Amino acid sequence: MSGIDYRYYQLSKKEKRDCIIIAYVSLFVTAYIFYHSIAIAVLAGVAIPFVLKYYSKHLANRRKEKLMTQFKDLLYSLSASFAAGRHMREGLSEAYDSLRLMYDDNASMVQELANMLIQIKENRADEEMVLRGFAKRSDSPDLQSFIDVYFICRATGADLQKVILQASDMLMDKISIEKEIRTLTAQKRFEGKLISLMPVVIILFLNLVSPDYMEGLYTTLLGRIVMTAALMGIVYSYFLTSKLTEIEV
Repeated sequence: MSGIDYRYYQLSKKEKRDCIIIAYVSLFVTAYIFYHSIAIAVLAGVAIPFVLKYYSKHLANRRKEKLMTQFKDLLYSLSASFAAGRHMREGLSEAYDSLRLMYDDNASMVQELANMLIQIKENRADEEMVLRGFAKRSDSPDLQSFIDVYFICRATGADLQKVILQASDMLMDKISIEKEIRTLTAQKRFEGKLISLMPVVIILFLNLVSPDYMEGLYTTLLGRIVMTAALMGIVYSYFLTSKLTEIEV
């Protein structure tokens, strides 16, 4: 069993269908607001593949965030196991039992632990290969660092228990800080996206209350250029706002 590659997210048929419907309606309405042209509004659907890609990336990031939250709980369990003198295999088994009490069986970390235990215990797979494979698929520097520290300590004969406990404490603190930052910036991210979309609402309002005032923007070449530049500026500000609120520790 190869496991999930957390760098990518494969949309289900329902997710893809819902995304296409919502994206096409949104693109159609937005294009019509900016150009007052049914033909251009219909052609706006060519941007749907980009929306699907963005949505897939968004869901992949959300899944990785959940995985790292669950990984923090895994570190708590492994720390307790190492403190009691357990080995990694025993620690993973105990962590699996602990995480099943905290999450359902469909949780990413629970499934990963179940898969690792099957490969190590039943299929006699190499422990290092299994753990490094998971670290690679996770696309998480924190998880990869933890696995590297563990195998370096085991290979060099260092004080495994002490080093792993220190590494676990550092990673748990880092993950906790990242989660707290995401929580604190959640409102700002929402506000930033809302502000980016306000020009669309303003243009729609002006079209409703004063269509003559906006007529030049829809009937002249210069007006078309201005509206295109405005639309590009709104899209750019939306993605810029999202980028500025991504704070890495």
